[in-house]
Amino acid sequence: MPKAAVISQCKHPNSRKTNALVKQIKKTKAREKIKQNSNIKLNLLGEKILWFRDNLEPDCSSYSPKKALGLVEKYLSRFDEELEQIKLKHSIGNRKNRQHASREDIIKLTMKTEKEEFNTCGLEIPDLLNTQQYRLLKEWNGELRFLPKFKLKRYNRKALENATNNKEPRPPQSQTSCTNDTMDTT
Repeated sequence: MPKAAVISQCKHPNSRKTNALVKQIKKTKAREKIKQNSNIKLNLLGEKILWFRDNLEPDCSSYSPKKALGLVEKYLSRFDEELEQIKLKHSIGNRKNRQHASREDIIKLTMKTEKEEFNTCGLEIPDLLNTQQYRLLKEWNGELRFLPKFKLKRYNRKALENATNNKEPRPPQSQTSCTNDTMDTT
């Protein structure tokens, strides 16, 4: 029997059948909500990793801590242009209210939390210093089903700056490497 027919047969709201159907409907809604929340988280992570993939230097086989620091700083300032456009729209009009207030507030909050994370506990990004992970990131086509293959690592400003100041020697690699500011081919 279809569920609609079963519901139409249950006359009393406190009957066992009605309670069972309500319980089943609540369960399926809760599952759908959990599934939707996990999909949203996966999409946000995918967008972050996609941004890093799109902004990588094409001729490198691995990243140095200095280049990784530069890329993270570029990531943190990715909304600057949009904020300037919003400020320009505010200055042109003679309106008292802010036109894109919600978007501006979301951007500022996101920038504040990400900068705070990067300065304290670290920002979770793909492991750019690992050659295999870097290669996997460059070859990634943007499909979300491959996200579990990426190893995410927390990098903070202090650790990356210390690593650039120490400049630990790396083993020589057979491919081109961007460990210094200039490209070396060995």
